[in-house]
Amino acid sequence: MTRWPRGEVEIEQLIHTKALQRVAGAQADGTQLIEKATRTLATAAEISDRDPDSAFVLAYDAARYCGTALLAHQGLRPTTAGGHYTVEVALRAQFGEGFRAFGTLRRRRNELEYPSVPVEITTPAEVEAAIADARRFLGAANVLLPQLSKF
Repeated sequence: MTRWPRGEVEIEQLIHTKALQRVAGAQADGTQLIEKATRTLATAAEISDRDPDSAFVLAYDAARYCGTALLAHQGLRPTTAGGHYTVEVALRAQFGEGFRAFGTLRRRRNELEYPSVPVEITTPAEVEAAIADARRFLGAANVLLPQLSKF
């Protein structure tokens, strides 16, 4: 199997700038991250009524685990220099607009974690949408993962 061709230039650039690094062995297997995403998403859904802020952050984390799993399966991982934004860039470059909502989730998660106003509140509708987006990402990741080879 050849490496994923879409977004190849962008991924090479992320490696060159050290936003992504190559990994091998157990680190290059995304299946455990998919399992972690599944558990995290279930927890988000369980607590969404009681703690919407935490549920939103967990839904985002589940989405990020899906993206990181896809990268891991390609023998790649985001570095601290690239962070969560690198996951967003890599997802959109390689897998298209289906992952566009990841950027919205990431930015909203940042607002909740680092509020610019004293009380930042997540609405039930936001949590519901975040969980739905993370579920879509999980479904897409489960379909894509077996198609990926090392970059």
